[in-house]
Amino acid sequence: MRLLIVSNRAPVNVIVREGKIKIRGSAGGLATGVGSYIEKRRSEEEQNDLWAGWPGIVVDSSMKRGVEDLLLSKHGVWPVFLTEENIALYYEGMCNETIWPLFHYFPTYASYSENNWQEYKRVNELFCEAVIKKASPGDVIWVHDYHLMLLPALIRRRLPDAPIGFFLHIPFPSFEIFRLLPRRWRTEILEGLIGADLIGFHTQEYTQNFLRCVLKITGYEHSLGEIHYDGRVVKAETFPMGIDYKKYSSAANLAPIQKSYQSLKKNLEGVKVVLSIDRLDYTKGIASRLRSFKTFLEENPQWHEKVVLAMVVVPSRTRMGDYRRMKSEIDNLVGEINGRFGHLGWTPILYQYRFLPQNELVAHYLLGDVALITPKRDGMNLIAKEYLATRNDRSGALVLSEMAGAARELGEAILVNPGHIEEMSEAIAQALEMPVDEQVRRIGAMQERLQRYDIVRWAEDFLESLEKIKNTQNSLRAKLIGPEDRQKLLDDFRVAKSRLLALDYDGTLVPIDQTPELAQPTVATYDLLGKLARQPGTCVAVISGRDRETLDGWFGPMDVSLIAEHGAWIRNKGTEWKTVASITLEWKDAILPLLERYVDRLPGSFIEVKDYSLTWHYRRAETELSALRSMELMGDLIEYTANMNLKVLQGSKVIEVRHSSVDKGSALFNMVGDERYDFILAIGDDWTDEDLFSALPETAYTMRVGLATSLARFHLEKQDEVENLLSALTNLPFAENTSVTTG
Repeated sequence: MRLLIVSNRAPVNVIVREGKIKIRGSAGGLATGVGSYIEKRRSEEEQNDLWAGWPGIVVDSSMKRGVEDLLLSKHGVWPVFLTEENIALYYEGMCNETIWPLFHYFPTYASYSENNWQEYKRVNELFCEAVIKKASPGDVIWVHDYHLMLLPALIRRRLPDAPIGFFLHIPFPSFEIFRLLPRRWRTEILEGLIGADLIGFHTQEYTQNFLRCVLKITGYEHSLGEIHYDGRVVKAETFPMGIDYKKYSSAANLAPIQKSYQSLKKNLEGVKVVLSIDRLDYTKGIASRLRSFKTFLEENPQWHEKVVLAMVVVPSRTRMGDYRRMKSEIDNLVGEINGRFGHLGWTPILYQYRFLPQNELVAHYLLGDVALITPKRDGMNLIAKEYLATRNDRSGALVLSEMAGAARELGEAILVNPGHIEEMSEAIAQALEMPVDEQVRRIGAMQERLQRYDIVRWAEDFLESLEKIKNTQNSLRAKLIGPEDRQKLLDDFRVAKSRLLALDYDGTLVPIDQTPELAQPTVATYDLLGKLARQPGTCVAVISGRDRETLDGWFGPMDVSLIAEHGAWIRNKGTEWKTVASITLEWKDAILPLLERYVDRLPGSFIEVKDYSLTWHYRRAETELSALRSMELMGDLIEYTANMNLKVLQGSKVIEVRHSSVDKGSALFNMVGDERYDFILAIGDDWTDEDLFSALPETAYTMRVGLATSLARFHLEKQDEVENLLSALTNLPFAENTSVTTG
């Protein structure tokens, strides 16, 4: 299995100087984390994995071939070249000025430009072309992060059977935030993500936010994170990203790093070090962190000259105005605090505005007696995990924002609200004064967890889940009726002497409609049923949950048999309606008030009172509240009817209560009596049809519309395939071509 990783940035950067191409590694958690896993695969399994991404530079057309050859042969990277316009509108525009602030809960920073959105779509298509060019059969395609949220669906259209995974490395926001995107954009983003087979998030909160947005915006419900969408099963799941734990743990003992650490430590003898390392970004809460340290110094004069804040701010997005203003605010705060509290022998804040190479980064981790990591919102935050991995003696303390994804795993850290200055100040004091045995206990517990779920375990967990969901899809798709089985069905129908066609109505003969009374038969439906009914020796039965008056009004004049209310009423063609004997109805008076209460609790829902059943419809109600109320009602009904001879069934946006002796299978056998058929075809689309499938002999052609677990022998992917199949039956050599006349 070859992995084809796709991300906005390649794991290496290209630098062109004096016409010469140089390659340097990329910074960032995605490149270093996923890169570590790819290196392991290449070294242990000799895998020829490929990584597609932008190499960090606008390359002149004359040099593209040289860059391609070098990156592909030496680094396993397929470059996706971007233009200055791509970078300005797609990356700096849509990604950094819209998606980044919005997904991190900073809506006031977000701008909404149609030009940027169109460029975002164009660049996602550009990445799609790159993937299609290099993808081979059997490749597993793994797309990463918010820059490429449209890409899974684009690839799916071109490679419909490919295993496609997507992982989001930033938070997925709540519906209230996500809905701030224009309606068309947010719908296309969700549809783009659902193009993947597996969509991964750092925390359960992000996963649930995504599923809630899918429900409220597209109307697709989920079951344990599985969404049935466009004939596929898609899974959304939580995978907290780990780090290369051994790399950081072992690096702490390397001679060059120890030398760097000792050099830093020598200048800070006798003082405790509070370490802060972050990229320049408003999501990191750096200014609030400085204010909390200022408050700490004001309220704890005993710590003056005994503590320093070693703050490293890594330059980022320096061309953007918001970031320049942020840098100015940080500079001013550092100057103010050092000017107020410092003196010739003590500088409270040691401030560096630069990128730290790996060796210096680990040396700083070793230096920090306390790590102060307090982002206002962060997808995961791997710095916290890297700091913990370097603490081989298990000393130190971690003060961590509860808004960081890592906080879900690192409960032994001192968790703080990053917006509360006093709380962070108190946490700094608590961390500095923490006894050594408590440090060891806390750090040790977190280290054990990080060792178990490292970057390799994270990646393998994701890929194993992707394989499982593909297996689920394949097991369902294996039941899709193929050309050979379809031809055999047609042949069996043609040579049979007696035939029975048992056809569900809603979702089978006609599409599901938001308003049930509008889902009426079309002229094409009448024509098709009429042709089938006139086939020699053929009985056509329409089996529905609809009441008998409705079915009579639609199909009464036709030469077809009818079963209403899922089996409570039966009408053989040319006869009167009859019902199953000895069905009591007293239960309806007891159940109806409960259903009425839920109608009051869910605007848009309504009750359909039938002769032998009660049905609560909620298709027209608000999607998220519908999902909640339907679960509550199912629970109440199951508990309430536990000692009653009743069935509670949940269908497509309906919940029905009926007598346990009533079902489609029993009704069909009551209707046909002792008649023997040498060809039976039964088609349905929901759980009410499972009784029918289970009652029929194994030789019957039973079909479920849609890919869902079913007793049916075969599946049809979509409702319109039903009409296609039935039309094929009417076009066999003996079929008549006259249309039925309806009243």
